[in-house]
Amino acid sequence: MVNEIRNDWTIEEIQNLYNTPLLELIYKAASIHRKYNDTAEVQVCTLLSIKTGGCSEDCSYCPQAARYNTGVNVQALMKKDEVLQHAQRAKDAGSTRFCMGAAWREVRDNRDFDRVLDMVKGVNELGMEVCCTLGMLTEDQAQKLADAGLYSYNHNLDTSSEYYGEIISTRTYDDRLKTLDNVRKAGVTVCCGGIIGLGETHEDRVKMLYTLSTQLVHPESVPINALVRVKGTPLENNPKVDIWDMVRMIATARILMPRAMVRLSAGRAEMSVAEQAFCFMAGANSIFTGEKLLTTPNPGFDEDKAMFELLGLKPRIAFKEDKVFAEEEANA
Repeated sequence: MVNEIRNDWTIEEIQNLYNTPLLELIYKAASIHRKYNDTAEVQVCTLLSIKTGGCSEDCSYCPQAARYNTGVNVQALMKKDEVLQHAQRAKDAGSTRFCMGAAWREVRDNRDFDRVLDMVKGVNELGMEVCCTLGMLTEDQAQKLADAGLYSYNHNLDTSSEYYGEIISTRTYDDRLKTLDNVRKAGVTVCCGGIIGLGETHEDRVKMLYTLSTQLVHPESVPINALVRVKGTPLENNPKVDIWDMVRMIATARILMPRAMVRLSAGRAEMSVAEQAFCFMAGANSIFTGEKLLTTPNPGFDEDKAMFELLGLKPRIAFKEDKVFAEEEANA
């Protein structure tokens, strides 16, 4: 069994882990999860689309791309007060992290970015971990977000570098890695994972996990998404992702990155409570809750509350890592 945090995994090692017989893999992942984390604790996050649709990118899975006719209504950047109302409602319902997503290719230094910085400050003042996903960032923009109180930045790799060009042509894999580097330099935690069900091979999944687990510092949060097939996108007719493929990905990610929050993300709306329970057993300890994930369906707060009660789960407190570190320092 793996008992240490490693950043020197090889493709072959990850391949062997990934191909472990499923029940054995779940057992290994659950054992490591128990060693490094409180297995009853799940980080509850809420994601709000603060600027919807009209994106110039061509991501094949995304209903917000301007070039696809998906029925998504383009909406300008929301007002700060409205965003803070959403954040307060999410907090009252049990969320400890609030993520704001804008359908931009990249952040531009303009009044809209200034307004987002103001939103970050406002959510931070509510005592929630604040996360953004705004597209590509420069080093300076990442620093401005950090100075405003940003806790985490989401920028997914989506798939392997080899398959990436089949899904997106309007930016490169290196563009993604550069943004992650800029986020790290600013001292903001990294939220980075991918999507399965894009038409990729199992080898592509292994290679994506290799890229994530061999970063100098593992992403603090690793979302594992199942493709939500949206009518009007190029991938609308892809087959539904098999639940056991999700469990296998989550378990492998947990073994490779023991301390990361492994997030059971998009696709939960199509999963039963029993299927989600397997994901938690395999090492998932973070979810998005609320009726929508940007523009796609997601289980609501009440459904998740009932599931938590059934499975004996509890929400993780905000800023837990910081609080634990402060306590350790005080007791040193």
